[in-house]
Amino acid sequence: MPMFVPSKKKDRSMNKQTPIFLAGHRGLVGSAILKKMKAAGYSSLLLRSRTELDLTDQAAVNAFFEKEKPEAAILAAAKVGGILANQSYPADFIRENLLIQTHVIDAAWRNGVKRFLFLGSSCIYPKRAPQPLREEYLLTGPLEPTNEPYAIAKIAGIKMCQAYRRQHGFQALSLMPTNLYGPGDNFDLVSSHVLPALIRKFHDAKIAGQKTVEIWGSGKPRREFMHVDDLAEACVFLLERSWDEIEKIAPDVILNVGTGEDIEILELARLVRKVAGIQAELAFDLSKPDGTPRKLMDVSRLRELGWRAGIALEEGIQSTYEWFCREEAPLN
Repeated sequence: MPMFVPSKKKDRSMNKQTPIFLAGHRGLVGSAILKKMKAAGYSSLLLRSRTELDLTDQAAVNAFFEKEKPEAAILAAAKVGGILANQSYPADFIRENLLIQTHVIDAAWRNGVKRFLFLGSSCIYPKRAPQPLREEYLLTGPLEPTNEPYAIAKIAGIKMCQAYRRQHGFQALSLMPTNLYGPGDNFDLVSSHVLPALIRKFHDAKIAGQKTVEIWGSGKPRREFMHVDDLAEACVFLLERSWDEIEKIAPDVILNVGTGEDIEILELARLVRKVAGIQAELAFDLSKPDGTPRKLMDVSRLRELGWRAGIALEEGIQSTYEWFCREEAPLN
């Protein structure tokens, strides 16, 4: 039995005047994709805020697709958060993400969407998977417990895309971004990821004249970080790529999106400290969880397709910190 039923639709390049639904256009990822698509000349983008279209409401999602008939869709909408948020609200993370994915993927296929991009996460891979993480490591071992409900929801989204491709020839591509950061990030210390949390901590310490800054865990885990503008560029690149070319390189239609380089949290903290211009000492709270020891993405498939990230980590942190000082810090 073949892995999938080939699409009967003729493969073609994306027309920049074709209607494209971008779900989650106000979030960190979605806003970056929106900016990149507008710069690339896409002129018929379908955008809806959460109040205008509740993606957890199946009837509303079906009605939207039936009316607008987009030819392509990018699902960048999701409930996301750091370790603390995932541990505090596991039911919310699995429920909301499962509902959003199920409704949007099914409605997209039923209404003739010709290219679909599903945004997943690097946390789908097993906690102890070999490094770097290759796409075929999916479901080969236990997940990291601190974000397991979120990861399971994203895995379900990947499998749904694969199933609709196999049964219906649906051109659905699942992208697994590494840890993202950039302007528009969540800098709340309760719900943010590690890099924006560090930016917030060092900035607050600088303003308060603190001598030390607390870092969760041991500082030993290694993480890969990519500027959200790089992910947005990758999305546009893949939207315009031939489906035959994608299937040849990624037969399971999963693509890691990252830089292929990682950094120890200790070194990351020192880098953020340098960018913030503060001399505070680092104090590691060993009572807090480290999470997965290492998460480095294998990005050989994406590079074979002809794309690689272009924003260096220090450069990206510098521009993000400048944005934070200009847009967020005055409000705090």
